[in-house]
Amino acid sequence: MIVKMKKYVFLVYHRQYTDFLEKLRNVGVVHVAEKPEGIAENDQLRDKMQLAAKVKKTIAETEALLLPGTTPADASATIDGAALVQAFDEMQAEKQRLQQAIANTRKEAERIAVWGNYDTKRLQELAEAGYKLQFYACSESKFKPEWETEHNAFVIGKVAATLYFVVVSDGQAVPDIDAETITLNEKNSAQLLLDVEGLNHLLVAHEAKMQAWVIANSKNLQQYALQIEETIDFQKVEQSTEQTAENKVMLLEGYCPQGAETNLNAMLEQEDIYYEISNPVMGENVPVKLKNNFFAKLFEPITKLYALPNYSEIDPTPFFAPFFMLFFGLCLGDGGYGLLILVAATILRIKKPAFRNLAILGQFLGGATMVVGLLTGVFFGIMLDSVTWPWLAEVKQYFITSNNYADKLGGYDPMMLVAIGVGVLQILFAIGFNAAKTTIQHGFKYALSTVGWLVGILSMMAAFLLPLVGITIPQAILYVLYAIAGLCAMVILFHNSPDKNIFANFGSGLWGTYNMVSGLLGDVLSYIRLFALGLAGGILGNVFNMLATDLTADMSAYIRWLPMLLILLIGHSLNFILCIISSIVHPLRLTFVEFYKNAGFEGGGEAYNPFKSKTKTSVNQ
Repeated sequence: MIVKMKKYVFLVYHRQYTDFLEKLRNVGVVHVAEKPEGIAENDQLRDKMQLAAKVKKTIAETEALLLPGTTPADASATIDGAALVQAFDEMQAEKQRLQQAIANTRKEAERIAVWGNYDTKRLQELAEAGYKLQFYACSESKFKPEWETEHNAFVIGKVAATLYFVVVSDGQAVPDIDAETITLNEKNSAQLLLDVEGLNHLLVAHEAKMQAWVIANSKNLQQYALQIEETIDFQKVEQSTEQTAENKVMLLEGYCPQGAETNLNAMLEQEDIYYEISNPVMGENVPVKLKNNFFAKLFEPITKLYALPNYSEIDPTPFFAPFFMLFFGLCLGDGGYGLLILVAATILRIKKPAFRNLAILGQFLGGATMVVGLLTGVFFGIMLDSVTWPWLAEVKQYFITSNNYADKLGGYDPMMLVAIGVGVLQILFAIGFNAAKTTIQHGFKYALSTVGWLVGILSMMAAFLLPLVGITIPQAILYVLYAIAGLCAMVILFHNSPDKNIFANFGSGLWGTYNMVSGLLGDVLSYIRLFALGLAGGILGNVFNMLATDLTADMSAYIRWLPMLLILLIGHSLNFILCIISSIVHPLRLTFVEFYKNAGFEGGGEAYNPFKSKTKTSVNQ
């Protein structure tokens, strides 16, 4: 659900204003209505925001250097944040310089490795004695054998199709050779590799120094980042202030969650601040704070992944959460895979308390997958209705599979019908959700058309589907259902826009009917993916089981277990990863497209972000 907000308007004498803002921040419950245009025009605020981004980047880089199990030191009482950032930048620059020097030196060693371990001093002595050595490289096809006699050329080595050779001359005439001239390094390849080794030692020592620095200053950087954020928040609030009465009175607007006003009102009364409280009206950009029960709260990150509802809407989280969990289980569809997720999530919940909510969500999703897998008889790709295990003989007939139920369902796979049935149920639920939302926002008369669609669809479904499952409907009740559907059609065609005339209603009603009918058909068919993905995952898992047994059938029992295990591990790991991806992506799509569209979801809500101190605990925490 969306927490109700109270709108506050504060009028403060300008000399009290800075002190008032400090006290308002200490209370920490008011979301200040910001003016973005003020932020864009404030150079100082923009500089602070750029600095905050820089510090966050630095923190991310330092955290990447922390070794597993390392505990950073506590933050210092006094922090010179700018000096910390500069110090880390300098260490990063030195690290990059060493890495670049290592790469360049190693590359140079590889370049001259073909010339062997020459001695530069000896080469100089030969040149002084009148024997100048010049070094060349050319493709094998361009090398001329006569160079060996005419210019005293000696081939030193060959790399791929390139020949490397040296020409010995008297030092006076430069030979005219069509080849690339090579300049040797003062150090040979072996000496350069020794330099690389020395640079590596320096790099290791420097990285150890950086890690020690990070352990000592990681929390200091985080504290500095919070200080910058506090300054930004404060300046944003100042920018959102309107000056009135010849700049003598400061006007500020904000929102406070209903039920959290006690400390705020007490502070305002104590400081003798003039303020007004009202309920927000339709159209205001009111911040949104979600408050759900234990189960629905686990799915709030999914809601925020798309967009928060606006303040005038209904929070969709508790309404799509059960469907999402079911969709995940249907898409994954393997009880063994569900067991893996359940066990992994349980271990994560115990070992990493910081990820408790994520782990609990994993437990619910894994549990749903186990239930679906056990109902459909799929466990690590094993089709339980097809095996000959004696202990399953009494229950095989109850698995929801084609073998057991297709004949009774006209040849259709029961899970396909389940997927379509679940889709129809969610779409109808979404239409009802839309009707309730419209009623709350605008009044019941604006929701009549949506209610007409819901009641009309239910009436026609009852009239046509109940006889298909063997339920006989009395003729009188059938006429009543037709009459209800006809009345709903009249409402849809002539009362879809209460503020417009009958002709405009009829035109928009026809167009809306076309869109609704064509859209509903496509939406319902989209839910078949739940059946298709679950079926594909089970079949692929079964294929890997067959490969493990068939490919090793001729092997000795003493060694057969190893290749079987490898095939099963690799195959099921690949299948598990693909199934997990599908089981997340497609339920998200069904939620954000099919459900949100039929539910009339608008979104665009701004998250509740109270103006409060980030470096110390607020009064209300």
